[in-house]
Amino acid sequence: MDSLAAVPGTGPATSPLPVVRKVRAPRKFSDLPTDRGVVMAILNVTPDSFSDGGKFVSPDKAIAQGLKLFYGGADIIDVGGESTRPGAESITPEEEQARILPVIETLSKAGALVSVDTMHVDTAAKAIDAGAGIINDVSGMTFSPEMPGLIAERKVPYVLMHRRGDARNVDPAAKYDDVVAEVVAELAELRDKFVAAGVAEDQIILDPGLGFSKNAEHNWALLRGLPEFTKLGHKVLIGASRKRFLGTLLSSAGKVAAPAERDHATLAISALAVANGAWGVRVHDSGASLDAVKVAAAWAG
Repeated sequence: MDSLAAVPGTGPATSPLPVVRKVRAPRKFSDLPTDRGVVMAILNVTPDSFSDGGKFVSPDKAIAQGLKLFYGGADIIDVGGESTRPGAESITPEEEQARILPVIETLSKAGALVSVDTMHVDTAAKAIDAGAGIINDVSGMTFSPEMPGLIAERKVPYVLMHRRGDARNVDPAAKYDDVVAEVVAELAELRDKFVAAGVAEDQIILDPGLGFSKNAEHNWALLRGLPEFTKLGHKVLIGASRKRFLGTLLSSAGKVAAPAERDHATLAISALAVANGAWGVRVHDSGASLDAVKVAAAWAG
């Protein structure tokens, strides 16, 4: 295969299929900008994600959306094939792989740096083989015992997210005396397990896990406590995009704002997070957040 799909309507083709563009070497992690916050764009290849489930579940639609995000300036495309929203049903790694591997392969050949949002070691390994350059794992305290070995062997950057309990039933685990201190300590403990397994410290990116075993009050405290996470000496990724605590903040007449109505609040967090030390933000509207992190960088000088 010496060509790949591009965004429909961006070339002379008249069919609904993507336009052909030449294969390019995928962007490397070392190519990411260092003069501003990094923007990781969310691409849910799922029927049931909380914000955009079903919109990009077919490979053609997912590839077209991923290329749109990439050509629109997103630094990383984060491809996920399994929803972790509360109440979502688990799927097998085989089903997850069927959804995402063709997407990862095509986006990588377009030149995109792709991360894969997965908790499964087999999926992570196959995604790396397909061209993914980052593993984004939301399993938290319940990580697979084989995952550290894979990350050490393959030497890819790894997003280590904090979470207690099951990803789909996290509210019962949202009990803290000091949420910032406890999440920092638990992330440090997880980090140490990966380092002990041979993962280099500079491979590890930390994510406080907003909304995962945290309520709104916890999320705001973690955002205010961002400097405590950067003190651990790793890059820090913030994933607040369209989450429920923003919908609650923006409630009107007793009605929680819908996910699509939370983008302006997400932009504010993107700018504030990178201004306060975050390495990057994981968002749905990557173009707008790219503008926000550029403003934050210019402000900081």
